[in-house]
Amino acid sequence: MCDKKPYVSLALLQEDDTEQFIKDNQWAFKYGAQIEFGMRDDRTEEGSEVISRSTIELCINGENAEAYRIVQNGKHVGGVVLSIDKEAGKGELELLFVTPESHSKGIGKAAWQAVETLHPEIHIWETITPYFEKRNIHFYVNCCGFHIVEFWNKHHHGPVVPEEESGNWGEEDEMFVFRKIMDSSNK
Repeated sequence: MCDKKPYVSLALLQEDDTEQFIKDNQWAFKYGAQIEFGMRDDRTEEGSEVISRSTIELCINGENAEAYRIVQNGKHVGGVVLSIDKEAGKGELELLFVTPESHSKGIGKAAWQAVETLHPEIHIWETITPYFEKRNIHFYVNCCGFHIVEFWNKHHHGPVVPEEESGNWGEEDEMFVFRKIMDSSNK
């Protein structure tokens, strides 16, 4: 799956596409949870979301945020939201999703390579993903060259949760933290 090389481009998210971007992102996350847990899980029942609208909006509207649509053959096949600190040379991958009908076609890796090309000034990339997202873990480690550097769980939780996200994030949530340090061999 990692060796496919489709052509994709990144297009800045347009204000009139934000609502669909959020819905596409929620569907991609819900699909992943349904694959892992099935319809019995309360996070995947009709009306509830695995990733909330407020979380997506916080990412899109963050201070150093850049939001893009992943485009292939003129069609939106996913999205990515970054937080870029050019002075520090550090970037955070806040969100990356590929629509379920476009999975396993190399689109995610091609999009990630486009992000790295877009931001050669970034020397350290970080992201997180839930422990159960095996596809994401495979993607970040085996396809994109990230390393797992931390495991947040009830005994070792990440940073203090901002009040506006406290309803979406609890001490029982388990997440992997990934880091990629760029050098000439990563390009």
